[in-house]
Amino acid sequence: MPTYILRRLLVAIPTLLLISLAIFLIVDFAPGSPMSEIPLTVPPEVRQRMIEALGADRPVMVRYLLWLRQFFVVEPAYLIDGWFGTGLADGQQRILSWQSRVPVFQIIGERIPQTLTVVGLAYVIGIAIALPIGIYSAYRQYSWFDQIGTFVSMVGYSVPTFFTGVLLIVVFSVELGWFPSVYDTTLRVTDWDSFLRQVRQMVLPVTVLALFNAAEISRYTRSAMLENLGQDYVRTARAKGLDERAVVLKHVLRNSMIPVVTVIALGLPTVFGGAIITEQVFKVNGIGAALIGAINVSDLPMVQTLTFIFAVLIVLFNLVADVLYGLLDPRIRYD
Repeated sequence: MPTYILRRLLVAIPTLLLISLAIFLIVDFAPGSPMSEIPLTVPPEVRQRMIEALGADRPVMVRYLLWLRQFFVVEPAYLIDGWFGTGLADGQQRILSWQSRVPVFQIIGERIPQTLTVVGLAYVIGIAIALPIGIYSAYRQYSWFDQIGTFVSMVGYSVPTFFTGVLLIVVFSVELGWFPSVYDTTLRVTDWDSFLRQVRQMVLPVTVLALFNAAEISRYTRSAMLENLGQDYVRTARAKGLDERAVVLKHVLRNSMIPVVTVIALGLPTVFGGAIITEQVFKVNGIGAALIGAINVSDLPMVQTLTFIFAVLIVLFNLVADVLYGLLDPRIRYD
């Protein structure tokens, strides 16, 4: 197993370098730039200084190497002055957002807690709900529980999150007034009252995302369980007098978890990437909102960095899923 993990990591390095180059060039060559937003009335010398301050006058490969460097170089100022280096103004070693003139990783570091709080909690709750529903629906196929679970899952997965979010806002915020419709990102939990306010404002966005995630994962769980419940080894285990709970939870569930683990692992990068639509609906100041804002103002360093981080997470969690396969299925060997 360690040899396999090391080999996969070594293969991932050139893969990610190619991905980073592709992302940088595609975004960099795309139409739109902050330079086009500079008024024509600005004197040419001032315009040139603005372009130089952004570092946009450098050759594309120089900008690519400087951009890539921020992912690997950590300087002593990291402990005092945020993420990755000392800034463009003092050494050209930290990539700044063209929109805010703030280091890109500093903005990401400020947004991640909001994203993980809402999207991460929703993903955990979705998994906790989906697995029992999928298992019991498969075990009691065509029962009333299975019929209701199938209907709810179809609705939860088919209806877009922006519609579900607006519907919950109309019902529970506008009509009933139970929960706030806008997420207050400035709220800090310092006492019991602020904790309750934090919980209240998280209920609606977490519910929307948890329903969507649970609907998808429960369908995969049910399908995988049904496929294994009819296998010969299950009939053999029952014929030997093995307890039904042990048959379902120890044998069937373990063999059914491989496709489910794939879905869960590939969905984890979205936790760090944020739920773009849901964050817009509830005004959650997370990573998804940062990406949309950067695209709207052509903030190329921010778009490039966030996109590459998503790619790194996808490669990483693919490796995690492959490792979990070997733990779930003893027939899989990585020697």
